[in-house]
This record gives sequence, structure tokens and C-alpha cells, in this order.
Amino acid sequence: MDISRDRLEMLKEIMAVDFSLVELNLYLDTHPMDQRALRLHNEYVIKHKMLKEKYEKDYAPLTHRFTSDCPWEWIEEPWPWEIDYEMGGK
Repeated sequence: MDISRDRLEMLKEIMAVDFSLVELNLYLDTHPMDQRALRLHNEYVIKHKMLKEKYEKDYAPLTHRFTSDCPWEWIEEPWPWEIDYEMGGK
């Protein structure tokens, strides 16, 4: 499976933002008045949305929640968990 370096880097960035959002969510559960953390969380939500939209426009869907023409397009690209992140997609 040959994946471009740009695509791989974008996937890594999406995963990093996802991780940050989970951690900030957990932190905000116990520190709901932390304005700095809430501001950072909201920035990451926007960043995640933009990255995901760009990735899906340029490459392939990240989830199965999308419309499709016939044939079913979900199986046309490698699934995100099938990409070898350590070997640069090769």
C-alpha cells in the first residue's frame, strides 16, 4: 500500500489533535472553570474539523458517515487503521 508522505503527515496530525481533545475533555470534566483549557479545547475542535474536511476532500473518508455514489466508495481506499504509520505507508 503506497501512501504519500503528505497524507501520512495529515493523518498523524489528526490523531494528535484527537488525542489532545480527549485529554482536554477529561481535564475539563474536573476543571470546568479553566478558561484557558476551554479556549484551547475549542481551538482544537475547529482545527480537527478543518483537518478532517481537508483529508476527506483530498484523500478518503475517515469514517463511514458520508454519502456515496455507486459503487460504495468506502472500500476504495485503505482504511485509516490499515496504513503503516511507522514505515511511511509502505
